[in-house]
Amino acid sequence: MTRRGQDYGIHTQAAGAGSAGQNEVNIDMLKVRQRKRDIVNSFRGGSERRLKEAGVEVLMGEAEFVSAREVRVKMADGSQRLVEGKKIFLNVGERPSPPKLHGIEKLARGRVLDSTSVQELDFVPEGLIVIGAGYVGVEFAQLLSRLGAGVTLLQRGRQLLLREDADIAEAVMKILEEDGVKVRLESEALSVDSGDETGFVLNVRTKEKDELIRGTHILFATGRVPNTESLNLKAAGIEMNARGYIVANAFLETSAPNIYALGDVKGPPAFTHISYDDFRIIRGNLLSSSPPVAKLSTTGRFVPYVVYTDPQLGHVGLHENEARKQFPGKNIKTAKMPMSYVARALETDESRGLMKAVVDGDSGQILGFTCLGIEGGEVMAVVQMAMMGGMGYQKLQDAIWAHPSLAESLNNLWGFLE
Repeated sequence: MTRRGQDYGIHTQAAGAGSAGQNEVNIDMLKVRQRKRDIVNSFRGGSERRLKEAGVEVLMGEAEFVSAREVRVKMADGSQRLVEGKKIFLNVGERPSPPKLHGIEKLARGRVLDSTSVQELDFVPEGLIVIGAGYVGVEFAQLLSRLGAGVTLLQRGRQLLLREDADIAEAVMKILEEDGVKVRLESEALSVDSGDETGFVLNVRTKEKDELIRGTHILFATGRVPNTESLNLKAAGIEMNARGYIVANAFLETSAPNIYALGDVKGPPAFTHISYDDFRIIRGNLLSSSPPVAKLSTTGRFVPYVVYTDPQLGHVGLHENEARKQFPGKNIKTAKMPMSYVARALETDESRGLMKAVVDGDSGQILGFTCLGIEGGEVMAVVQMAMMGGMGYQKLQDAIWAHPSLAESLNNLWGFLE
């Protein structure tokens, strides 16, 4: 199977004798991995080129504060550089949390994966156990299952994707199970036995009993930690919280004058587009030749996100549970409609999932929107635009949308308000 004339490493061919009418799918993980590397290198190379063209000096190394204005950089070649700045911006991000499981050190290094190393696999693991059912966990569980791995997904909580409403999480779980993922809720990994050359045994405590699950590889998707421990932030007077994240206010200012924090290093929500928008705030307040009358801040900004399962889960604004807690006096209403009611979803043969909107029943204001469905992130963006413009749901309900399109479902969704 190819697309736009390029070989992505996934091929469909007619099966041999005795299996007429059937196809066999072959996965070439070397080509899959190389495509990933090519895309990453292209993006990175473009960024580095633009920095160079702009006259920015880029130092590759490990930095630490010497004072509130001085930073020492340990260069890759072993040398050191001392640099000074009137303003300093920290955007050092996060990394996967280290695995914490009794006996994990007994396993061969290649059997223990995180969100970075799993993308470097050159084969499909036979038996993958994913610990943690957040965004990273569900995305890779489905991906590896579709590539042919036997996947078991363990979640300590009572639902997947703890941030989502329970009905959305349940729909995601149904899709994963349809795609072959074995989902175990309220299940905690206790320890791992090194086993033998073919795999290992994981001891798991469930709600009913303890059980043993055999696997060949284990993916830890249990959170991330900020890259702050080597920065010597105390030397600059920069405050951190108990988890090591930099404390910053709505203007991205830290406790040290003229030092600012952007992106994941200041804590959740940890999305790439948050870092982009943080730059918008910095640019407007500090770098613009025409600074805004009122300082830009993070207060009240809409934070959309997409979970890249297939179909996608796109969300913006408040979840139902958040809206009811935040506005106990409002007439909160919700509208839910299955994607099987969307003509375009049926025509493209991907009608799994649902749409869900949360509104103020009195004013018509859209408080939040979720689309678990084909191109869910794009549908979500349409509603996000309406929310940014202060439009009530009635404007979407009465709009003329092209047929057949996914957006035209926004004519019908609001008929399910209750």
